[in-house]
Amino acid sequence: MRKYWFWLILGVAVVTLIGAPDQQFARTRVADGFDFPVGKPNADGYYKARGFRPNGHLGEDWNGIRGGNTDLGAPVYSTGHGLVVFARDVRLGWGNVVVIRHIFFEGKDLKTVDSLYGHLDRIMVKEGQQIVKGQQVGTIGTNRGMYKAHLHFEIHKNIYMGVSRNGFRRDFTNYYSPTDFINPRRRLSGAGRSALVAINTFGDTSRYRAPAAGSTGNVRVERTDVDASDSVQEAAKKPRQNTFRVDRFGNLESF
Repeated sequence: MRKYWFWLILGVAVVTLIGAPDQQFARTRVADGFDFPVGKPNADGYYKARGFRPNGHLGEDWNGIRGGNTDLGAPVYSTGHGLVVFARDVRLGWGNVVVIRHIFFEGKDLKTVDSLYGHLDRIMVKEGQQIVKGQQVGTIGTNRGMYKAHLHFEIHKNIYMGVSRNGFRRDFTNYYSPTDFINPRRRLSGAGRSALVAINTFGDTSRYRAPAAGSTGNVRVERTDVDASDSVQEAAKKPRQNTFRVDRFGNLESF
C-alpha cells in the first residue's frame, strides 16, 4: 500500500512540473514579414537621416521630410508581429525605449531578433503585450529636448543586449543594419503560426523607470538610479549642441 501511494504522489508531482508554465519562455505569433517603423509600411514621408555604421551608430535615425521637430508626436509602429520585452524610461541618451522580440522563418529555420525603438515621446504598450505588425507602440520624441525629434531604430541579432552595450561587440556579430534586414524580409512564410521565444534575457532591469508620461519639448532632468557621470547630467540640461553628442552608453564623445 505504501508503494502505491509513493508512486501515485510521484506521478502527480511529475505531471505538475511538466504542466507548469516555463517562466523563461513565452509564446508569440511568428512574424509574416517586416515593415518600416514610420510612415507605414514603406516609410512614406520619412528619410533616413543617419544610417547604421559598425562600431559607430548602431541603428538608423528616421526623420520626417519636413525637418526640425515637425514629426514630434508622430506614430511609431512595430516592424512585425512579436512580444514586448522592454518598455521603460532609460533616460541618458536613450529616453523612452520599447524593445519587441520577433521570431521568424529564415528558410526552414526559426530565428529570433529584437527591434528597438528609442527617444520615444510616449510609450503606448506594456511589457508582456502581444503586438502585431503595424501596431502603434509609441510616438516620436526628442528625449526631453536633447535631440531634434526622430526615431532611433535598431535590430538586434543578440537578444541578451537590450539597452546595455557593455561587453557586446558593436558590429554585425550582434546587430543587423535595419533597412538591410527589412528589405529582403517584407513577406515571409509562417502566417498564422506561433512559437516560443525566450524572455527575461536582459538581466536586472529594475533600475530603469516606468515609462515617462511624455515630453513637452522641454528638457527635464530628475535624479536617476542609472549609472551616469555628472557631465552627462549637465549635458542633459540643454538641447544638443554641435560641440558634443551623447552616445547610448551615456558617455560624451566629440564629433
